[in-house]
Amino acid sequence: MRLGYFEGPDGVFRGVVRGETVYPLPDGFYGAPAAGSGYTLANLKALAPCRPSKIVCVGLNYRDHAAELGYPLPGEPVLFIKPSTTVIADGEAIIYPAAATRVDYEAELAVVVGKTASKVNPEAAADYILGYTGANDVTARDLQQKDGRWTRAKSYDTFCPLGPYIVTEFDPSDRRISLYVKGERKQHSSTKHLVFDVYTLLSFISQIMTLNPEDVILTGTPAGVGPLKFGDKVTVDIQGIGRLSNYIVAEVDNNNTGAKFC
Repeated sequence: MRLGYFEGPDGVFRGVVRGETVYPLPDGFYGAPAAGSGYTLANLKALAPCRPSKIVCVGLNYRDHAAELGYPLPGEPVLFIKPSTTVIADGEAIIYPAAATRVDYEAELAVVVGKTASKVNPEAAADYILGYTGANDVTARDLQQKDGRWTRAKSYDTFCPLGPYIVTEFDPSDRRISLYVKGERKQHSSTKHLVFDVYTLLSFISQIMTLNPEDVILTGTPAGVGPLKFGDKVTVDIQGIGRLSNYIVAEVDNNNTGAKFC
């Protein structure tokens, strides 16, 4: 199934996509579709497919990415958090902050939590996963290097595109993951190269913090990360999930001088 949030004539609702029709899910993602006819997908605005209270991210979780950076493979998952205010939907704009001089793309497989998870065993982790979606862990690389920390560089509004939908019937063990900038392929790998698989990650994170329904785990990015420029269109393409496309715009001066930055 393909799940997500949509905006239609009656407001925002959760829904399931079947062909070109979206059926509301009034009782949540695990509930049954509402009786009656649905909405035509083309007549709706597709929003970000989930509303996480937090996004827990994993660094250096692809063998090829660690190798390109010259880092040893981590002995346990390296974690950081992006705030929920970074989330945007497929087709929306990534804002290039005025404070940054280099903003990078990072294609990632995202795990969407389905129910409250605390101290979960790896063998049971699949039961806590609603589904999977595409993500772009956008990063102000120069600020990351300047700070020696990751929080500011990862946390700007619009720095976590998610989408296009949550896919529920998905085997994450060996799926192609690619990223394109203006149609040119920049990243290309497979989830089989993950250092820690998704079940290990969910279990590990749940030992530290409670994961809430619709929380997101970003599982890491493969080799090939690089910079974005004003006007670029960036597309994450994950086999079995689809394409997540966003474009880069300059930040507008808050002092209303008309200046733009990129």
